[in-house]
Amino acid sequence: MTWLVTGGAGYIGAHVVAALVAAGEPVVALDDLSTGDPARLPAAVPLVVADAGDPVLLRATLERHRVTGVMHLAGSKSVPESVRRPIWYHQQNVGLVAALLAAMVDTGVRRLVFSSSAAVYGVPGTATVAEDAPARPVNPYGQTKLVAEDLVAAAGRAHDLSWIALRYFNAVGAGAPHLGDRGATNLLPLTFAAQETGVPLTIAGTALPTADGTGVRDYVHVADLAEAHRLAARHLTRGHRAAVYNAGAGRGHSVLDVVRAVAAVTGAPVPVRSGPPRPGDPPEVVAAIDRIRADLRWRPRYTLLDAVTSAWQARTATLTAAGGRGQHG
Repeated sequence: MTWLVTGGAGYIGAHVVAALVAAGEPVVALDDLSTGDPARLPAAVPLVVADAGDPVLLRATLERHRVTGVMHLAGSKSVPESVRRPIWYHQQNVGLVAALLAAMVDTGVRRLVFSSSAAVYGVPGTATVAEDAPARPVNPYGQTKLVAEDLVAAAGRAHDLSWIALRYFNAVGAGAPHLGDRGATNLLPLTFAAQETGVPLTIAGTALPTADGTGVRDYVHVADLAEAHRLAARHLTRGHRAAVYNAGAGRGHSVLDVVRAVAAVTGAPVPVRSGPPRPGDPPEVVAAIDRIRADLRWRPRYTLLDAVTSAWQARTATLTAAGGRGQHG
């Protein structure tokens, strides 16, 4: 098996590449480097710098590297941006999938692991959400992921493709110092930035019906998420599959839990301020992971404290390499 990982130089993609390489799987990465970084990839992994929506280039890449399976992680994932740019988000998150599926069909590649999102659930009726819960996304980002899932399923039926969609919850942490999350909108980078700059972190909602009043989410270590991809890949090699799995830790932590964990790891408080809750944001969302445990034999290994510690180590390493200095660097 040779796996093509689209978005392979990104935060999650590079962890997936690392997990496959560690398991001895031949890997090719494809990334347009709009947010990816070649330095995240092992030197032995070929990198194709290109738009994942280019059908001609996709076919050429699949053929040249004798690819037998694809992990599609390329796309865009900012909810606020998707509200501002819904057409572009459909181009990025649905158009790229259509181009990829066409290239796979043309070249006889029949295995796909698709990066989806818990955003497809919208505002679920229960705190713990299983894969058979109604999919009612409340923003364009979630809508594009659901449409893409439906397209993958339809292509699977029409063209005998074997596929697994992993619905990510909140990826955190770092599997190595050079693989940290550099995103500007995720909670951990925002918390570190508040600590370093002194500008308070705005918490969206502090009087919610949760234990401490702040939103509760499922934070899954990115190394565990990468392992879920590896196991999904193995599952696809054992016969035809058409399945959706939640990829979360299966336990919830509040925003204040994360803030306290950052303070404990770094040894300094995090300035925070209260803000209004975001419209449509559920108070609590946690993944039910019974299905992925049973089918893929996947078990999350890392805790929130592990994730925060690894993220801080990666952030410190990045600041040091750049010649900068964090508050506690």
